[in-house]
Amino acid sequence: MKYFLNFKQLRKDVWESISGTEMDFTAGSMGRAVFLLSIPMVLEMVMESIFAIVDIFFVSKLGSEAIATVGITESLITIVYAIGGGLAMATTALVARRTGEKRPEEASRVAFQAILTGVLVSTLIAVPGFLWSSDLLRLMGGSEEMQGELASYTKIMLGSNGVIIILFIINSVLRSSGDAAMSLRVLITANFINIILDPLLIFGIGPFPELGIKGAAIATLIGRSVGVSYQVFLLFRGKRRIKLTLADIRFEPHTIWQIIKLSLGGIGQSLIATTSWIGLVRIIATFGSSVVAGYTIAIRVIIFALLPSAGISNAAATLVGQNLGADKPERAERSVWLTAKVNLVLMGLLGLVLAIFPEFFIRMFIQDPAVIVPAVQALRIISFGFAFYGLGMVMIQALNGAGDTATPTKVFFICFWLIEIPLAWVLAKPLNTGPPGVFISIVVAETIMTLISFYLFRRGKWKLKKV
Repeated sequence: MKYFLNFKQLRKDVWESISGTEMDFTAGSMGRAVFLLSIPMVLEMVMESIFAIVDIFFVSKLGSEAIATVGITESLITIVYAIGGGLAMATTALVARRTGEKRPEEASRVAFQAILTGVLVSTLIAVPGFLWSSDLLRLMGGSEEMQGELASYTKIMLGSNGVIIILFIINSVLRSSGDAAMSLRVLITANFINIILDPLLIFGIGPFPELGIKGAAIATLIGRSVGVSYQVFLLFRGKRRIKLTLADIRFEPHTIWQIIKLSLGGIGQSLIATTSWIGLVRIIATFGSSVVAGYTIAIRVIIFALLPSAGISNAAATLVGQNLGADKPERAERSVWLTAKVNLVLMGLLGLVLAIFPEFFIRMFIQDPAVIVPAVQALRIISFGFAFYGLGMVMIQALNGAGDTATPTKVFFICFWLIEIPLAWVLAKPLNTGPPGVFISIVVAETIMTLISFYLFRRGKWKLKKV
């Protein structure tokens, strides 16, 4: 912890972390390794979330039905995030381990096979998502207006899911090899384009057509597509830790199967977590579009606030993978404990701010009292669990970084399916607490998840995982 009190060194390392570092993360100062990886990873998570924040900011001007459409669509898109995140977890475990073993050519080979896997999987989602978007909105309790003209947003977002998955995978390649600054640059570029195009296409400014909510989807698609193109350029230019060549462009079924097997745990835990979110949205939808809209805005604020925690947790995953590859399990463990302490303090402070001033942040998006009331309730209640979330995310990502994706999957199944969803329904309906009951169930489930993952990490079996 002494490193984090050396402010002169911290200021110097901020620039190095953003511009790109050549540090070997399996040696040297542990605090410096955590810091150099965390800064670009935190900013990267911020950039990824800005896509949704920007969309909801401009779409909120179109009314509660449009906001609710984005919210329900995002609950469906979380399945895409789950699959992309699962594949990214597998990629992180393999690439970080090979990097730690000082086998960059093998890491590059795995990287291309991961990208190819993402292309194949995303195609299986794109076709039904594009064709049946209105039906999916109906199943989720969307109004007739959502199922009609507003469904164009859902159609485009699901049909173009490939750019989301590939963006996840390639950024995980860059992060796990130690080039976290490069993945940050990719998302800065993509977000800049999205921010510029969103108002132009939604409201028809200047020569651009007024496309409404459809314009938000198109702007996001263009921004992410440019980001993926930039990623491919970085991988093939030959100046990064991972360098793809024409020799790497080949179909290797056994490697793809290894990635899929390893990613099943990651996909499973992501699907469990995200489908539980869909379940929560379905329960909340019974209270009307205004409550769904309020919950959607609150979740945007919460996700944005949790981004530092997610970025720091990703740093822990990379450090665990690389140090296990270098046969330094004790260093891997120390990196997790240090990261957990930082995350615990940071998220505790953020949670306190959001719990005290929830209305201030909600009013940044909307002024409708019918939406503000449930949004403030959700933000205040969920924020009380932030310190636990921060600790739990580090423990879960440490296990994933070691390649033990099966254990977190079991933890998620217990906490989110067996506890969160049933508890949300019981509190909201039979006990008649309404939407606050749903929000309370989130805090309870996440806290239990943290306690279980903390215990499992201390057991130390993850140190023996081979990938």
